[in-house]
Amino acid sequence: MQQEWHDLLFLHWEIDAKHLQSLIPSNLEVDTFEGSAWLAIVPFSMRGVSPRACPKPSFLSDFPEINIRTYVIKDGKPGVWFFSLDVPNQLPVWLARTFFHLPYFKGQMDVQNQNGETRYDSRYERREFRATYSGSKLITPQADSFEHWSTERYCLYSQSRSGQLHRAEVQHPKWPLQKANVHIEKNSMLDNFKVGSRHPSALFAKEIPVVAWWPQKC
Repeated sequence: MQQEWHDLLFLHWEIDAKHLQSLIPSNLEVDTFEGSAWLAIVPFSMRGVSPRACPKPSFLSDFPEINIRTYVIKDGKPGVWFFSLDVPNQLPVWLARTFFHLPYFKGQMDVQNQNGETRYDSRYERREFRATYSGSKLITPQADSFEHWSTERYCLYSQSRSGQLHRAEVQHPKWPLQKANVHIEKNSMLDNFKVGSRHPSALFAKEIPVVAWWPQKC
């Protein structure tokens, strides 16, 4: 699946690693940074989502997404585990649930970009996120930094309804990360989790091309 990701915001909250382990499949291991586990909220917009060499009509292939994710390891390979992914269209929900075994949901979303700022408004049942954000200073994270650890991951894990664990490889260039300016007006995305403080590093990426391969059984 080819696609482009635009106007991404990365926000992280600390969460107890043992509690987090109880929320993911037992054959995955929570990945930690300096002993701490983290949950992330990542709002962004997707464009041109389609199988390779297929048409990409805007009304089907362009849409916003906001997800709740954490970081895991399986057989020594670090990746991402998603608790929810909200989009405004039913077709991506069906496709992602059917073929990628991912917990997509159809929500109400409104995203506007003006004067270099992104205004993001998302609602799904009790999950709500409303914020304005933008990028500022370009950064180059060191290999041992939190910023590198939390973003440079090239696969995702998911679980089918039968309990089978899958891994999907993801390819893209290294993240063009910037420090983010963010003003959060409403955030109930993590109300079902016991989270601690938000990490002081808020990150932004303007755009990146991505290829996501079909998932394979682990």
